[in-house]
Amino acid sequence: MARPTLVLLPGLLNTRRVFEHQIAALADVVDIVVPELHPYSSLAAMAEAALARAPARFALAGFSMGGYVAFEILRRAPERVERLALIDTQAAPDTPEATARRRGFVEQTRLGRFHGVQPSLLPAILHHACLQDDSVVRPIVEMAVEVGSEGFVREQEAIMGRPDSRHMLVDIDVPTVVIVGRQDQPTPLARAEEMAADIANARLVVIEECGHMSPLEKPAEVSAALRRWLSQ
Repeated sequence: MARPTLVLLPGLLNTRRVFEHQIAALADVVDIVVPELHPYSSLAAMAEAALARAPARFALAGFSMGGYVAFEILRRAPERVERLALIDTQAAPDTPEATARRRGFVEQTRLGRFHGVQPSLLPAILHHACLQDDSVVRPIVEMAVEVGSEGFVREQEAIMGRPDSRHMLVDIDVPTVVIVGRQDQPTPLARAEEMAADIANARLVVIEECGHMSPLEKPAEVSAALRRWLSQ
């Protein structure tokens, strides 16, 4: 019998490295595919790139921006998704204020003011206990450098263009896990609770003392939640 495949979708300014712990922890039960998303400037193109690398049927996990891509995959090829994991993400679109912030980041970047992830930004995405943890901070900083300014602009454009996916939640009928750090600021617990409440076969997993970057902040807990979900 063929091994199942898990497609992992990274977040903004992330590469496959954001999932390095999960890739290692789950290698005994699934084959793992991590498509690069930063070469594309729309969720549609990101979704098509992921689908092109995936087998006919697969488990799908999206982290942050990757969750937005997961919803786009469900729009395009729901019959191919066997199970769904939504990690520190949301189904709601940006508020006008959030879109304005993103436009500001894009404008600054186009003026040559892209400096990756600076220390001043970390408190918004990490639990305070992780702010001095090199094993968490270093990958975040280095991934941002790897994605670079052009990749950052493309990803922001894709995120700003995303539709409202909340109406889709009631139609999701595959085993689903919604994972969120309790102190996640960009995609707060309340958004995760809404998704879990509207998806019929969903389980909510709240990671304690954890911000937005749960796959790096609390890798063992996220890997354990995904392992339970894969065997569900």
